[in-house]
Order: sequence, then C-alpha cells, then structure tokens
Amino acid sequence: MFTIGIFGRRNVGKSSLINALTEQNLAIVSDVAGTTTDPVKKSIELQGIGKSVIIDTAGFDDDSELGKQRIEKTKQILQQIDFAILVFSENLFGNYEQEWVENFQNNDIPFLMVHNKCDLVPLNSKFNGDVIDISTTQKINLRMIFEAIKNHRLPVTGYRLPISKNDIILLVTPIDSGAPAGRLILPQVQTIRAILDKNAIVMVCQTEQLQQTLDSLKTLPTLVITDSQVFSEVEKIVPKNCRLTSFSILLARQKGNFDACLRGTPHINNLQDGDKILILESCTHQHTCEDIGRVKLPNLLQKRTGKTFNFEFISGLSPLPNELETYAMVFQCGACMITQKQLHNRLKPFIDKGIPVSNYGMALAFLNGIFERAVFLF
Repeated sequence: MFTIGIFGRRNVGKSSLINALTEQNLAIVSDVAGTTTDPVKKSIELQGIGKSVIIDTAGFDDDSELGKQRIEKTKQILQQIDFAILVFSENLFGNYEQEWVENFQNNDIPFLMVHNKCDLVPLNSKFNGDVIDISTTQKINLRMIFEAIKNHRLPVTGYRLPISKNDIILLVTPIDSGAPAGRLILPQVQTIRAILDKNAIVMVCQTEQLQQTLDSLKTLPTLVITDSQVFSEVEKIVPKNCRLTSFSILLARQKGNFDACLRGTPHINNLQDGDKILILESCTHQHTCEDIGRVKLPNLLQKRTGKTFNFEFISGLSPLPNELETYAMVFQCGACMITQKQLHNRLKPFIDKGIPVSNYGMALAFLNGIFERAVFLF
C-alpha cells in the first residue's frame, strides 16, 4: 500500500486536491482557513499506482496554541508516508514551505511541489519548472501529478519467492479464535497472489489436514509456507528435504529490515531475568487467548529461556516510547498492514541504538529450534 501525504498552509487547496485526484468528494472543502484540523486518511485505488492511502493534513501555518498541537500531529505523519505533495498557491512560497522541504529531505521522503489555483494566479517563472502548476477547480494539469508520483515512487521489494512455473506451493493456514471471521489475513492473500503471479500452483490447508494433503501429492511440494504460530507442529510433519518458511518471514524479506532481524533473533539466548521487551503490533485488533504477540510469543519466550521478562505492547502506528535504550529486545509483527517506509521508520531508532530486533516468524522459528531451516530459503 502506497501512502501519500498532502501538506501546505491553510486554504491552499489540499482537501480540494484530494477530491480532484480521487474524483470524489472525500474531504470537506471550505473557504474558511483551517477546515482540516487533524490528519485524515482516504483509501483509494490510484490508476497505475495501485492501492494507496492519501493523508490530508492540517495547515502548517496555524500559530495558535491548538494549531501547534495540530502541526505536531502533522509532523508525525512523516514517519508513515512514502511520498509527499507540498501544495502552495498565489506564488506564496516562504519559510513555512522551505522548512517542510527540509523535513521531507531529512526523512528521505520523495516529494512533489504543486502550485494550486493557477486559473487565478499563474505560477511565477522563478520556479523554473520544479513545480507543477494546477487548478483543482478547473481540473488543469492533474494528470501531471499522477505521472510525477509514478516517476518518483520508490520500487517496492517483491516477495522474491524462488519458485517457478507449475511448482506446487502448500500454505498452512490455521483457523482459530485469532483468525478474522469470514476471510484470510492479508499476508495469506498476498502470498497466494504472489504465487499465482509466478504461474505456480497454490494449495491451502489447515494444520490438521497437512499430513493428509502431503500424502495426496505424488511429489513433495516445492515449498511449504505456514503461519508462524504452528511452526512446531508443521515442522514435525513436513519432510526435512522439503523447504519450509512462514508468512511472517516472507513479509520480513519483502519489506526490508530482514538482515537486522536475522542478526538480532539469536540475541534471544542473551536475554536476562527482568529484561524489558517491546512487542510492536502494526494493526489494531481485538485480543484473544490465542493472540500471537500478546500471548503465544511471550509465553514461549519465557518457557524456552526459563526467564521472566517485562513485556510492553504498542499497537498500530502509535508513537514509540521514550528512553528506547531501556529495552533489551524488540519483536515486530509481520507488518502486513503498514508500508516498507513505515516499517523502516518503526525499527530504525532501535537498530541505530544497537538494540536487537526480530519479527514474530523468526522468533518463533528460533524458539522452536528450526531457525536455520526457516530462513535457509533466503
């Protein structure tokens, strides 16, 4: 999912730009400055770009006390976006805009500058073609924005599945109380699509049907991909000469930070009694007794190491805590609900401080004694 943030002063046409790009009245438009008070997310399928989220932010020129709080909220969006659009109008490009250009550059965010309301005030020639001159009301040059986004968009790391046409890939997807009603979870769906894109054959079963499924095949599958929480049961059934990994490990490979997690996971053996451990969940869901991050992983960590730890949990993209150095280790979920950029920004502060990081799949493989087998594929 590609995430685009739209930034600018109050009343330059940020919300009207969203409406024009999506051809829907998604955002409230008003002549009153400051109509958008907090970041608002709009999900949209953008042609040639794919599934995207556009974030409408509050104007960054509001100097009131409440406005300063809104600007802080807007700055937090920098950790979530893959691309930024900076909107200004009437050729007013000053210290506010320059500060945000520096914010984008300091956070390695590709950005585009857009001058709105060109039907009223044309773009000054001093900008030398670095800015797209548009009108959201007259629909002028909007296609140029799409083209610019596609040209600036960073390449998305693929699943890199080492499979070929007609290979048989077997997915093990347990359905328990933690599974969402009536659907597969996103990593499972994405993996099925990635396999089909390779013109390979995909089969799906639950843990209880794994042996029966294997027995029904004339040859072993090329690869078995399992939910990490049943690694132990699946590893005992899948023959040693058959490759095995998990959805969570695939996601780590797809979204980056793979090498950091590869290095950090064995640090589990160095954890001490009373260590503080942070669990990062990238989605928000109702927790159950079969929850991986809040129940199964903490229990298995303490059982396998024979030590007692202090666990803290953060859901979604809530701000990270202060004093990161107090944590002995960090465990990140598969991160199916956030982008590469968001995951990178999530883990970078810990990696920079030398704090070991892992993800659910790698940690569960390590704790079940099959770490090398689960990552050998890569």
